[in-house]
Amino acid sequence: MGVTKTEMYTNEQNQLAVQLKAIAHPARIAILQELIKANACICGDLVTELGLAQATISQHLKELKNAGLIQGTIEGVSVCYCIEPKAWKNLQEKFNVLFSSYQESGTCC
Repeated sequence: MGVTKTEMYTNEQNQLAVQLKAIAHPARIAILQELIKANACICGDLVTELGLAQATISQHLKELKNAGLIQGTIEGVSVCYCIEPKAWKNLQEKFNVLFSSYQESGTCC
């Protein structure tokens, strides 16, 4: 989405679009699933678990972090990642509102 077009939308719409764009890759979904499954910070185990190159995983982690969906802390020479709880809860609430706002009418094309 072009920079000039984003101003047509609310901050909430733009933020949701950024988060959904970050999630819209199978490797990123797999990373999120691993972080959720671990329910703790993960330091470097993702390469073994996902079978992707470290550079590939690092790029995906960067995108998820830039979208605010995960957080990272430096421990020694490793960066450990986990779900960012406030952002995750916010995203869940936005999805709930979006999906529950649809009422099937039976008269649509």
